[in-house]
Amino acid sequence: MKKVGLADTTFARHDMASDAINELKSNATGLKLVRVTVPGIKDLPVACKKLIEEEGCNVCMAFGMPGPDPKDKVTAQVASTGLVQAQLMTNTHILEVFVHEDEAEGKKLAKLCESRAREHAQNLLRMLFHPAKMTRRAGTGQREGFEDAGPLK
Repeated sequence: MKKVGLADTTFARHDMASDAINELKSNATGLKLVRVTVPGIKDLPVACKKLIEEEGCNVCMAFGMPGPDPKDKVTAQVASTGLVQAQLMTNTHILEVFVHEDEAEGKKLAKLCESRAREHAQNLLRMLFHPAKMTRRAGTGQREGFEDAGPLK
């Protein structure tokens, strides 16, 4: 049985982890899901590292929603760097699922959060169970949460 860790924050304005959980449960059986919620995005790297090392997760998803201010962009970059470090320290994938508050507004922002979480959950399933399907998507301009850009011609 594969174990998936999901780490999210109270700072986010949308519950993306629940969207991903719903997507994972709807499209796979035999997964054990372990969720942890932390205050902010800078807490996500250690949360994911603990999910991997202490809970035995095979892969993690880290959900964050940085605000629109310049300081929020810096905080997001710090968190992203920490997630990369956690991946390298554990030799385990952590899918970063961040939605910046200035990517959309109102209902469009909520829809973006949901679709990005669900599409990354689908990526996770491909990575775990169907790596050849993931490879077939290489160079195709996939954009989680938005319309795909498509390959260069």
